[in-house]
Amino acid sequence: MATARRSRSAPWVTGLLVSLALSASAAPAPTPVPAAEHADVRGYIARTWDALTRSLESCEVFADPKVAGRAVLYLPRELPEPAIVQRLRQKCPKVEIHRLPEELTGAGQVDVRALETQGLLYLEHPYVVPGGMFNEMYGWDSYFIIRGLLRDGRRELAQGMVRNFFFELQHYGALLNANRTYFLSRSQPPFLTSMVMEIHRTLPEDEGRAWLTEAWPFLVRDHALWVGEAHLAGDTGLSRYFDFNEGPVPELAVDQARYYRDVVSYFTRHPEEGRPFLREVDRDAVSPSTTAPVFLTQVCQRDPGATTCTTQGAVTLTEDFYRGDRAMRESGFDISFRFGPFSARTHHYAAVDLNSLLYKAETDLERISTLLGRDTEARVWHERATKRRALVDRYLWDAERGMYFDYDVEKRQRSTYEYATTFYPLWAGLASPEQARAVAAHLPDFERAGGLAMSRERTSAQWDLPYGWAPVQLLAVEGLRRHGHDTDADRLSRKFLDMVAENFHREGNLREKYDVVKRTTEVQVTAGYAHNVIGFGWTNGVFLELWHGLRREPTPPARPASPSPRPPAQ
Repeated sequence: MATARRSRSAPWVTGLLVSLALSASAAPAPTPVPAAEHADVRGYIARTWDALTRSLESCEVFADPKVAGRAVLYLPRELPEPAIVQRLRQKCPKVEIHRLPEELTGAGQVDVRALETQGLLYLEHPYVVPGGMFNEMYGWDSYFIIRGLLRDGRRELAQGMVRNFFFELQHYGALLNANRTYFLSRSQPPFLTSMVMEIHRTLPEDEGRAWLTEAWPFLVRDHALWVGEAHLAGDTGLSRYFDFNEGPVPELAVDQARYYRDVVSYFTRHPEEGRPFLREVDRDAVSPSTTAPVFLTQVCQRDPGATTCTTQGAVTLTEDFYRGDRAMRESGFDISFRFGPFSARTHHYAAVDLNSLLYKAETDLERISTLLGRDTEARVWHERATKRRALVDRYLWDAERGMYFDYDVEKRQRSTYEYATTFYPLWAGLASPEQARAVAAHLPDFERAGGLAMSRERTSAQWDLPYGWAPVQLLAVEGLRRHGHDTDADRLSRKFLDMVAENFHREGNLREKYDVVKRTTEVQVTAGYAHNVIGFGWTNGVFLELWHGLRREPTPPARPASPSPRPPAQ
């Protein structure tokens, strides 16, 4: 990870924490105990990269269980038809080739609901997908996947994925949530500068400079999305998540068709929480052309052998609910109750994670500008990062509680929802030594048997307690290491690695999410996605990075163990 230029972000020796034996003041860091080899898991990961790689050389790239419809490939309006697409017409005759209705220069220019059918967006280079129903290249998933690919010596594949994001910015108007048409209206957490710098670390000097020169205009353009008016969080000067389209998201139409019904059910059972998001309508006056669904409320009587119901009324979810629902999906944390039930108020918050990532992007852009001899621009990026840090301290840092909290721009107050994104500022180099010590003191609030839980709230949503996710484990661990908390980082790494490895030995695969309380892949998610997908791209990458972080020494790519479980058929 690139070292920030300001002394405030430099590592330090850990001080004494109240009643927490995190580390002795001024004591040298203990020599790390060698990590378990986990050769079988690393061998599985090395093989799985190919199983999860997609390109137009294979017809399987079009499979999308999230929506119904035909296999369709969309090309940018202005792009001459590539030779690989011409070959695709012969190889996959059932695939239709369409053009987007206009040339795109920004997110949300196309109302995707008006497209004849949803489909895959063309990308130039092969890419690694997360797995299962996530059969496309995702925004923030790819950062963690790329780190794993680089660890396994797959730089060409990793670099091609980053160039795919450049292509999205050039031809689709934004770095997208993923390369499907129904994602044309939103992005995902901004890790692009971090991806570019990870690639840069692997290149010799001349190639590295050429790489940064190639990347520069796309990095500036990606940053511009997040500081445009639509993504500003009120008058705070900070940023928020936001989706440019309205109404229900198309990707829930098949696999998660009952999701919005479950939301309405919850809000009717919790009327105080539901009041801002439900609107009564005349069920007899509803037009069949209404785009937002109408939900009927009923009173039912169950007798032996029969159930009879009387329709009581009809409601719709409000436009503001759908804006928040869409913004929540741009955040990548779908679903949690962090921004209210079902995170329905996501777009009303300046988010800790987003603004930490933007600070990281601004410091990266400062460094890249300097390396490219753009000194004037380097000063501008330095000023932007400095301003954002001051605003984060003002709005998101709670000195009394010693944690970072999201800021509600409508209520003009910080949230009280304790969330694992409080570790992001440590990773991004945004936290001061004192702030980092205070956040580290809250590890017991999140730490469980299998690593860090996302929150302290049991909401039945997959991004809350008892679930832990690979990307947040890595960012927290690296944030702790950046600030000298190596003992804590080692302990958390071992917890997560051991949990993943033990479940791998039982099941023969890696999963999307883990119950870090029970140390299992068996999940009971009822608010949102119930699946626990096999693969899994970012779990693979994070496993390798945490393992190497414990060893603290270069290790050649793992070779498949024999005998060993086969990678998933994706």
